[in-house]
Amino acid sequence: MRLDIILRVIAKLLIPFALVFGLYVQFHGDYGPGGGFQAGVIVAAAVIFYALIYGLPAARRVVPDALVEFLLAFGVLLYSGVGIASILLGGNFLDYFVLGADPISGQHRGIFWVEAGVLITVAAVMLKIFYVFAARKRDAGEAGQ
Repeated sequence: MRLDIILRVIAKLLIPFALVFGLYVQFHGDYGPGGGFQAGVIVAAAVIFYALIYGLPAARRVVPDALVEFLLAFGVLLYSGVGIASILLGGNFLDYFVLGADPISGQHRGIFWVEAGVLITVAAVMLKIFYVFAARKRDAGEAGQ
């Protein structure tokens, strides 16, 4: 695939738009369809598309395994941290209304951080699954030769 210059150029043009669309879906999730899960899948799909065009080693240089594993843990901690903060501020787990000066601002703040945690976790899980399966196929191909 190293000679597919048109495919590589188109990919370089499309991937930033896919990432921006993922952010749009994330931030529009408060007002319409979308949210953290959908945005996480879109972000992961953009990185997977990069890996399919430029190769797995190139994708692992851009988004290394250590970063993916860190983001896995960080997303879950962010999500659960919002719930723990709600408890510490006198509410129940994930009672967002205690997170702001008034209940409405608390709801917006809580939903934003929970959805950010979901985006990070889903994108990292999708990438980790892809990395594991892509590396397995690559290792099996090398063992068969």
